[in-house]
Amino acid sequence: MYKIEPREFGYYLTFGEVFNENESRLWLEESKSVLSKGPNSFGVFVDMRTLQPMSFPAQRILEKGQRYYKETGMTRSVVIVDSPILKRQLEDLAKESGIYDWERYVATSVCSDWEQVGLEWIINAVDPDKTKTPAPAPAP
Repeated sequence: MYKIEPREFGYYLTFGEVFNENESRLWLEESKSVLSKGPNSFGVFVDMRTLQPMSFPAQRILEKGQRYYKETGMTRSVVIVDSPILKRQLEDLAKESGIYDWERYVATSVCSDWEQVGLEWIINAVDPDKTKTPAPAPAP
């Protein structure tokens, strides 16, 4: 499951549950259509809290999409995750696609104000990796 929503800062993407090869192809095609009509520069907030680790083919297509977003004007992106495995997978993809310097990762398990931290990075370039430690998430 995925969703692309325009926002003031750019785009809010949601990826949930299983994101397979077929769905990743649909996402890439829809992204190309949406971005072709959008602003020249934009931020991207990516909510992947419920996403399961992806298959290798889906990862390769996501990597192409990351490159495309950067090439069409992405200034910064933040990815919100709940899974350490997925976080590692995404960091590796970002390094391969060349967007690692513009993308930050926020884990909901260690940051209760993840949405604010993410928006601060996208809108104001406040780097969560270089600021004070975010507030811990409350115990379940």
